[in-house]
Amino acid sequence: MDDLDRRAAALAALPPSCGPVRLIAVDGHAGSGKSTFAARLASAIGGEGGGVPVLHLDDLATHEQLFEWTDRMLSQVIEPLSHGRTAHYDPYDWILRRFGSPRALAAAPVVLIEGVGAGRRELRPYLAGLLWMEINAEESWQRGRSRDGGELSSFWDGWIVAEARHFAEDPSRPFADALVCEFREGYKWLPGPPATARSNQSITQGDYSPPA
Repeated sequence: MDDLDRRAAALAALPPSCGPVRLIAVDGHAGSGKSTFAARLASAIGGEGGGVPVLHLDDLATHEQLFEWTDRMLSQVIEPLSHGRTAHYDPYDWILRRFGSPRALAAAPVVLIEGVGAGRRELRPYLAGLLWMEINAEESWQRGRSRDGGELSSFWDGWIVAEARHFAEDPSRPFADALVCEFREGYKWLPGPPATARSNQSITQGDYSPPA
């Protein structure tokens, strides 16, 4: 069993946190590699049975509400999942600038939430685990700008201001159960900050090694 498989097994063994569901959040700065990591983690947790459901917070945010999506998250996702029901949320179309038809999110044993703000204070009571992509903001933002190209330059200008304001008011990293560092060889998991208020350090306990 490789390292990611071992970490995935530890996450899947955590107690349910939202009704019968174990919600695992992947947070970090825009451009930090959350989507790619969440996809790999979902496959590792799902094993031969296939990946577990992943909710991308880009589907809940809008141009006008980059971070004001909490009410939609609580009513469309958290409430039904907490009762063991399939959630249905309205994904936002960033091209057409409107919400699309409802999309189902099964109340699976494990559900991943990835996106900037996934570990915000309103969601933490429902999380079984919170993972933070450990890369500094400036490097993350530069990666994101390079990925999206010059046509989205003005969007990024506004995004950076909004993201910095969000994390200043509602930081996620101090509450992370694990810090995930990306390397060419894969990912290295470090324990969350000592000041964390969460109790899931078993995800990383005994596995600490300093970054290469």
